[in-house]
Amino acid sequence: MAVSQLFIGPTADAPQAQKPASIHRLDSLSAAPMPRTSPLALPQIMTAARINQLGPPQIIALERVNVPEPQELQVLVRVCAAGVGPWDALVRTGKSGLPLTPPLTLGAEFSGIVEKVGANTTGFAPGDEVFGATNPLFIMGYAEYAVVAARMIAKKSAALSHIEAAALPVVGVMAWQMLFDHAALREGQTVVIQGGAGNVGAHAVQLARAKKLHVIATVRNGDADYVRGLGAHEVVNTETDNLTSFARRADAVIDTVGGPAQDQLLGFVKPGGIIVSSVSRPNVQLAQKRRVRADHFIVDVNTAQLTRLADMHDDDELVVPVGSVLPLSEARIAHEMLAGTRAHKRGKIVLQVAG
Repeated sequence: MAVSQLFIGPTADAPQAQKPASIHRLDSLSAAPMPRTSPLALPQIMTAARINQLGPPQIIALERVNVPEPQELQVLVRVCAAGVGPWDALVRTGKSGLPLTPPLTLGAEFSGIVEKVGANTTGFAPGDEVFGATNPLFIMGYAEYAVVAARMIAKKSAALSHIEAAALPVVGVMAWQMLFDHAALREGQTVVIQGGAGNVGAHAVQLARAKKLHVIATVRNGDADYVRGLGAHEVVNTETDNLTSFARRADAVIDTVGGPAQDQLLGFVKPGGIIVSSVSRPNVQLAQKRRVRADHFIVDVNTAQLTRLADMHDDDELVVPVGSVLPLSEARIAHEMLAGTRAHKRGKIVLQVAG
């Protein structure tokens, strides 16, 4: 999935400014988890994958930092797995549009176990297995422990592994919101999903099929069978197929790719239909000329929709495509995979933090 800028402003549950944590830089990207002094005691120091400046994957380093304390409407989670997505690379390079300045811990998605609950926080208790996004700033997830916003997490079902759960939050909620919150699609309608083989697209194809939409997915060479297996009724190869045969067939186009091809997607949409992008703002003037609505949004990860996605997974309506799984110590390699300089398996990249 190509992602441009997040433009997520700080909210009430964004990480609060604090004195810099005590940091102990490691010489290499390898470290064993800090042991507990007793079954009930939390460690004071943890390992986290951090950046001290903006730049390429090589700037990521493992460091020892203080275990954070949850504040109001937050919980402290022992992280079992952390998802790796394009938004992490945008944070690392300073292109996210977020008010962030290194040093900081990367990582927006996680799955883990609640260790501590902050003041006035309800719905979660120590021992609960949970998953979701860390906070509106999309940071602090690549660590052994993370303080997370309670409104952006949900309880993890037993059928959903920690690896799968860490791969799901942003891409799954983004796909749901594009289809049903912004495009407001209903049973029997037709949707074109641009980039059906990508991480967001793969979830969108499955969610659309489960809700009885007619699904047309665009792919490049080599991805057609994969997308059909996800549930697409029709597949358009953008490199070889005649796109005019799909003109004005869709009630909505879901764009997960962006770029120069976005304007061409307007030709798929019926008059009165809509194009929704999570990547870049569509050409409003061109859309109006074609009598098509245009929408661009920022994902809002929330408890209700995370719970819905977990339920769909449990009901065999949603498979979470997981690709390469690496240890936390290889966060740098994971970002090289994001950058396309290192090969990886199809699906979401995930860091395994604890067993």
